[in-house]
Amino acid sequence: MSIWHSEPSLAFANERSAGSVISHLGIEFTDVGDDHLAARMPVDARTLQPAGVLHGGASVTLAETLASWAATFVVDPEVAYCVGMEINANHLRPVMSGAVTGVARPITLGRRTQVWEIRITDDARKLVCISRCTMAVVER
Repeated sequence: MSIWHSEPSLAFANERSAGSVISHLGIEFTDVGDDHLAARMPVDARTLQPAGVLHGGASVTLAETLASWAATFVVDPEVAYCVGMEINANHLRPVMSGAVTGVARPITLGRRTQVWEIRITDDARKLVCISRCTMAVVER
């Protein structure tokens, strides 16, 4: 059973992200399933820290981007919108090149709050970062 209010459009999310930090970092939505949303981010000059590894802030941006769009796709946009309340991340493995992929899945989808888990992996599918993001559901 799908969690989405209506079928999420990856094209819409990618188009709406143009000109924002999302597109600046090269984040692109790539997959949607009944219970998840995925996006990819390059590991390059835009996302590396001076030491030459993926910047933790870039990983957190990917995670919050996924949670925000996923939360938005769950609610009826005529009735509510979603905003981030809290995010945490554990950075588990360095990445120096290639790309990372984040997949957001809900932990709970309440009337007033949603909690999402975002797992970020490298090209070898090794876990790089795990994040949890709490979203507020605000009535219009």
